[in-house]
Amino acid sequence: MNEVEVVVTHSERTTLRVGDTFLKVDADQARLDAEVEAMSLAPVPTPEVLWHKPHVLAIAALPGTTLGRLGGPATGSPTAWAAAGAAVRELHEAPLPPRTGRAGRDTAALAEELDTECALLVSNGILTAALVARNRRTAEAALRPWVPAFTHGDLQIAHVFIENDEVTGIIDWSEAGRGDALYDLATLTLGHEEHLADVLTGYGTAIDLDVIHAWWSLRSLLAVRWLAEHGFDPFAPGCEVDVLRAHR
Repeated sequence: MNEVEVVVTHSERTTLRVGDTFLKVDADQARLDAEVEAMSLAPVPTPEVLWHKPHVLAIAALPGTTLGRLGGPATGSPTAWAAAGAAVRELHEAPLPPRTGRAGRDTAALAEELDTECALLVSNGILTAALVARNRRTAEAALRPWVPAFTHGDLQIAHVFIENDEVTGIIDWSEAGRGDALYDLATLTLGHEEHLADVLTGYGTAIDLDVIHAWWSLRSLLAVRWLAEHGFDPFAPGCEVDVLRAHR
């Protein structure tokens, strides 16, 4: 008998699993519409859309297992990580989608948001001033001009499924759109720096490692307070705060 499994839930959206069907319930209908559109345009494997109604999206489960999760072990082999890198390169070289995604936020607005968030992290006593300042300096390298690419926008390792060292699908496309390709690569390797070389082997082109490091810091600084306020633990081993502490 199938049971209802709560995969993830917070005030903005909830994902449930019943057997081989995932139900995504989202307060923002535009976000669901964007996800369906992105999956239809992406040149890489994505879940089958079973049906799409107001505020609910039903998709089929993907074969295989995820590359791992932030704060946990990376389950994929070096070959699997390289395959993920190759899939990301294929996505980034695809024709641009009509929307701007999370990875395409305006640089000036992003810098302003980052400065505000850094101030709150310190004033609320969440992180030390020294830790925030050090990572804010590192993050500066991400705030530069970039050539738009078709980006996923939330390419966590838990969103990439692998079987027999091949990518069987990528899930959660609600943040997809035009954006900075290095944001995707940084998100994929966040907390798993040991696999960055494998990913870049599959990606097949030289990239600026300073920008990858910058996005690790920037993404983590922006995420810590939101995660803590929505029932997640950014202080768990291997998660965002450890990422920030790792950068000297």
